[in-house]
Amino acid sequence: MSWKRDRPETPRGYHHGNLKEELVRAALGLIGEKGPNGFTFAEAARMAGVSPAAPYRHFRDRDELLADVAARGFQAFEASLSRAWDQGRPDPESAFHRLGRAYLAFAHDEPAYYSAMFEAGVSLDASPELRAAADRAFANLRQAAEALIARLPQNKRPPALMMALHIWAMSHGIAALFGRADGGRRPLPMSAAELLEAGMLIYLQGLGIGPETAPPPAV
Repeated sequence: MSWKRDRPETPRGYHHGNLKEELVRAALGLIGEKGPNGFTFAEAARMAGVSPAAPYRHFRDRDELLADVAARGFQAFEASLSRAWDQGRPDPESAFHRLGRAYLAFAHDEPAYYSAMFEAGVSLDASPELRAAADRAFANLRQAAEALIARLPQNKRPPALMMALHIWAMSHGIAALFGRADGGRRPLPMSAAELLEAGMLIYLQGLGIGPETAPPPAV
């Protein structure tokens, strides 16, 4: 997805109909071109077609702009993961694999957002909106872990948080190494989604979770 826009000949100063949105679009375009740490606040203003001083009406500095971009990215990410998980329907295993595919698809299809979220070095506490959006996105992985381990006997269930972190680490690693849409993608004899599914199957089997695992009887 391209976030470039036609750049006017003369910066428009402060009088801009939707400056905040234009600055976010400019930041996404620059992240795509130069990475999240490869551009200045002034460059974002120039791409948005305004004077260098105009962005300060909405953002304290470049870091605050990046935090806003990251928050928007996590909001879209959470929506994508939530649709894929769909409350674990029709069963936790198939919903879980949909979740993994959605994770990789977002990283591939929205590389600028994904980079702002995970590569810009923005603290999740940079804004309440960013922290809340990131927590909601991770909650989908936590819910999937809880649904899967509920199929195990009580004394064999790993901590749901630990399992969610393992799932996140594997998903993120495969996305970063093999699921990119740019020149940083490593070659694979299979798709990134196939690699993630195979890795998750091995991981789940190690925990004793598989298609044949039935939920424990109610007490």
